[in-house]
Amino acid sequence: MSEHVTIISECCQNHNGDREILKRMIHESANAGAHYCKIQAIRSHELVYRERFEEGVRDASGIVTSIKRPFAPEKERLGRLDLTPEDEAWFVDECLRAGVAPMITVFTRGAIDEVAEMGFEAVKVASYDCASYPLLRDVRQRWSRIFVSTGATTDPEIARAASVLDGSDFEFLHCVTIYPTPLPALNLIRINYLKRFTSAVGFSDHTRPGETGLAASKMAMAMGATSVERHFTVLDPSETKDGPVSVSPKELRQLVEFGQLSRAERVHRVNEEYSEWNSFWGTRDRTLSSEELANRDYYRGRFASIRNGRPVFNWEDEVFE
Repeated sequence: MSEHVTIISECCQNHNGDREILKRMIHESANAGAHYCKIQAIRSHELVYRERFEEGVRDASGIVTSIKRPFAPEKERLGRLDLTPEDEAWFVDECLRAGVAPMITVFTRGAIDEVAEMGFEAVKVASYDCASYPLLRDVRQRWSRIFVSTGATTDPEIARAASVLDGSDFEFLHCVTIYPTPLPALNLIRINYLKRFTSAVGFSDHTRPGETGLAASKMAMAMGATSVERHFTVLDPSETKDGPVSVSPKELRQLVEFGQLSRAERVHRVNEEYSEWNSFWGTRDRTLSSEELANRDYYRGRFASIRNGRPVFNWEDEVFE
């Protein structure tokens, strides 16, 4: 079995809704040697209005329990970044021309069938849908390669997700849903915990390269991560919302090269470069921070399929025709 780490170049919305920028991202990902280039099946018309996020909510001690993210400006922002189904189908073809495998994140059950017909070779389920079991069941019926992030998800929820996906080719990704993620919050030992469910476990990295370089991704690979997902940009970090947590083409190439080393060599280099990296291992059992819980509150249910004029959330068991 190859020790090489699978590198996923996550375009997110760093394309700014511009196909030419996205084309550059595809080809730069391929040139860097990434295994997958990924986009997100975000549809602004599936954004759900939820009253508590208009002003946000704090508890009696002042801790934010619901973030402030008003619906109207968020829908307008997302609308400028929308990719059409035609753009998504083009993305698949362009990835294949460039020599990199196309991947997509699905955010609603209603989008799965349409997206699955486009030829994406793998699918990702975001952290906030790890516990959306109807969505997981739908996904496993349409894809043979599945990645599932586990940020902001409890251990019982993760165990049930593994049960739903049992028998399919899936890989959990350790993830911390703090944006950007500080190194002390990495809790990398969770990679080993997730291996009780599947031998292949990756890492979705949301650290800030401008401050901590590629440290988190390299340490995760030394810990035994079999894949690493990184936000990627060909623009200046200041030009997009996710730019500050995104790697450049040069940094992506460095990740690919590091992932091609043997596990022993990766450990050796991390020990040399980050002598105190064990301080970022954390603990197997962890309590979600107030920031992670607030992010979960917002992002879980942010999008929904619209059926008969009402939102159908990914965790609801409604039958989709």
